[in-house]
Formats: sequence, C-alpha cells, structure tokens
Amino acid sequence: MEQVLQQLINGISLGSIYALIALGYTMVYGIINLINFAHGDIYMIGAYVGYAVTRFLGLGFVPALLISMATCSILGILIEKVAYKPLRNASRISALITAIAVSLFLQYTMMYFVKPDTRTFPDVLSSNKISILGGKALLDTKNIYIILITIVLMLLLQYVVLKTKIGKAMRAVALDKDVAQLMGVDINRIISFTFAIGSALAGAAGVLVGVYYNTINPLMGTVPGLKAFVAAVLGGIGLIPGAVFGGFFLGMVETLVSAYGGSIFKDAVAFGILIIVLLIKPSGLLGKTVKEKV
Repeated sequence: MEQVLQQLINGISLGSIYALIALGYTMVYGIINLINFAHGDIYMIGAYVGYAVTRFLGLGFVPALLISMATCSILGILIEKVAYKPLRNASRISALITAIAVSLFLQYTMMYFVKPDTRTFPDVLSSNKISILGGKALLDTKNIYIILITIVLMLLLQYVVLKTKIGKAMRAVALDKDVAQLMGVDINRIISFTFAIGSALAGAAGVLVGVYYNTINPLMGTVPGLKAFVAAVLGGIGLIPGAVFGGFFLGMVETLVSAYGGSIFKDAVAFGILIIVLLIKPSGLLGKTVKEKV
C-alpha cells in the first residue's frame, strides 16, 4: 500500500506535465481540427529556453518559467503563420504531413545549435522530502511546485476560455467557424491566440520537466508529445477537461506500471489503453458522440 501511494504521488506530478502538453493539442484541434505534432518539440524548446535563462543569465525559476512561456508563445504564433495558415483550406493529410515536417525541422535545428548531448538542468528549486500519511509516503517539494503551477495555469486557462471576450470568441470559432466569422470574429486572431496559449503551456511543461528530471536533450519532446496526444484523445480531444483528465490518468498508470516491474512496457501500456478506449468509445472517455448530417 505504501508503494502504491508513493507511485500515485509521482504519477500526479508526471500527469501534470502530460496535462499541460495535452491542453495545447486539444485547444488547437478544437479550433482548426489540426493535430499539431510539432507541439512536443515546442515543449522541448521551452526546456532549453529555461536552461539558457538559468544557466547563462543566472535567473531563478519563476523568471525562467515566464520567459520560456513567452518565447514558446511567439514560436507557436510564427509556426501557425508560416506553416499552417497557408494550408488552412487544404486536406487534413497535407496539414498532418506539414506538422510532422515542422516537428523534424525544430528537432534538428535545435540539435544543430545545441548539439545532441544531454545537458544537466540547473538546480533552481530546493528538493526536500516531506513525510505524509503517517510516514507511508514521501512528498518531494518539487512535486508540490509542479502540481501547484499546473493547477494555477489550468485555472487561468479556464478563466480565459469561460470568462473573457476572447475566450467566448474561441468557443464560437470551435463551434462554427463560418458563423463566428459572420458575427464579426477575427478568425486569424483567434487561431493565433490559441496557438500562443497552447505553446505557452508547453513551454511551462518543458521547464517543469527540466526541474523534475534535471536532464534535457533535443529529442526529449518526441515521446512525451505522443503521450500527451494519447492523453488528449483518451479524455476526448477538443475538450479542455478531457485533456486534463487524460494527462493525470496516463501519468498515474505509467508510474504504477513502472513500480511493479513493467518500466520497459510502460509506453506499450499507454498506447494499448488508447486502442482499447478508441474501440469502446471513439470520442474519448469524456467526449460526446456527435452526429453529422450527410
């Protein structure tokens, strides 16, 4: 029981990171029905920006987090304008191939400048063990920071989407792009804003991963990016609560599988769960089946 509790705590921390990345996937898909496979590499760049800010500028964790989010936000807007906007009315397969191409471009451009070596992320957060539940489990203060920052960012996102004018415009575009445009909504501005918010969350996740695991490399975004996509689909892609649920669910499943000797198979388990869920409920665990008139 003690081991299960400890792994659940670790799973919540890992799930927080998956949830932040998955939010970017689900927001972009909800607005323009695009699976942005370059999203995991934006997360990787966020980690490197945080590394550079802390290593070379000597700044602390909070400035590194904010600068990384701002940089990734600008990068997300540029990618949307240059790579995706010209293909907005093209077939989905064209947009998908472009997303994969952008992912590879970001990976190998970053590898050219920073080299493929693994780098050690500066220790910018103190790590102390706190005994909880009567000594049955240990909680690292880094876990607390990661979970709290994730919750704050998710609450801010919910506030923007549900309580602000631009959030209302985002929901309108997601519901019916053409009608929203007829009502005076600037589609280009809303799509750029969506990419900016999603990329900022990915940048935050990159810094949190650097702090948590202490190592970064140019290919670090590939597998977490795919798993965050799995998390988004599990919860119901296009739904913000679904991305959050899927991220935490996947994080806890992975840590439990690793704890019981299946660390080699944790990736296979994650994708196996996705296949089962899609067979039973293709719209995701929290998604609703939408009927379309032909």
